Amino acid sequence: MNKTALLVIDVQVAMFSYKNEYPYNGDTVLKNIREMLFKSRENNIPVIFVQHTAEDEFQKDTATWQICPEIAPVEGEPVIRKTQRDSFYRTNLRDLLQELGIDKLIVMGMQTEFCVDTTCRAAYSSDYELTLVQDAHTTFDSPILSAEQIVNHHNSVLKGIATLKTTQEILEQLSRAGQ
Repeated sequence: MNKTALLVIDVQVAMFSYKNEYPYNGDTVLKNIREMLFKSRENNIPVIFVQHTAEDEFQKDTATWQICPEIAPVEGEPVIRKTQRDSFYRTNLRDLLQELGIDKLIVMGMQTEFCVDTTCRAAYSSDYELTLVQDAHTTFDSPILSAEQIVNHHNSVLKGIATLKTTQEILEQLSRAGQ
């Protein structure tokens, strides 16, 4: 098979609308995701969005539930709606990946220690080859760790199950493939 898809997890308006809190490197992460989306679309790499749904700021059809307009899906790109941290749990993500013949995932999004981490682990357990874009996932400070520490920690921990690459490394790789 050897087919790759880009998986964008929970980059929703709510994450950028909290008073007194902003995601670590949020603007850079959005820029990196935008660049990855552009290059993936240019190279016919399927893009799949994941959208968290809950009974709070992630309430379906509210303004904060929407995927950030800077990286919004284009017509035809699937959006997987989930209610748990695991993008595979009680969703059709696995079926969609199988239908598309996907066995490699490039993962990015939010929040590092919750949905990104859990989805990476579930994908690995389901035998997907993973690349985690180390500068295209983010989170917020916690009471005991800064967001930067959380991101760095998860990059270190997840490299046991995923290949870590920067946005630039992947863009260069895709540019070479597209030539």
